[in-house]
Amino acid sequence: MSRIGKKAIDLPNGVKASVADGVVTVEGKSKLTLTLPPKVEVEVQEKQIFVHRTDDSRTSSAMQGLARSLINNMVIGVVSGFKKELQIIGVGYRAQMSGNKLTLNVGFSHPIEYVIPEGVKVTVTDNVKLTVEGADKQLVGETAATIRRFRKPEPYKGKGIRYVNEQVILKEGKSVG
Repeated sequence: MSRIGKKAIDLPNGVKASVADGVVTVEGKSKLTLTLPPKVEVEVQEKQIFVHRTDDSRTSSAMQGLARSLINNMVIGVVSGFKKELQIIGVGYRAQMSGNKLTLNVGFSHPIEYVIPEGVKVTVTDNVKLTVEGADKQLVGETAATIRRFRKPEPYKGKGIRYVNEQVILKEGKSVG
């Protein structure tokens, strides 16, 4: 039985939600859409959204909780948005934005060029701090993870791209004995 799925989602001022043909649309500062998972129905009343399941099976309960969480993230996204911060650590490692293309120099023989997806904004400060922002939580997280994947922090010196609060456990080097 989904406890999260039973909770109503409150719509803040300036946010509109609508449901048509199994697609939920939430509009605020931006517009997000979601195709509903199976065994779930959504009802919009005045300033609240309710997610109902079609039967009492275990999968429909799980889908109810999933749909409610996704719709709630959409509401938060159109109101305030989501943000992930990354930092680049290493001598000579740097990042640069030009238009919607991110260029990373992270120790390879060639610079890495990554095209930022639509709906995500990446800003670079001090050539080593990246901020990934957007309304879609999944897209922001996936973009940040893709950028991090270009050069993960290595375990001996900690060089690479990491999240701002990420703890990298450093290994001890070879001991001469």
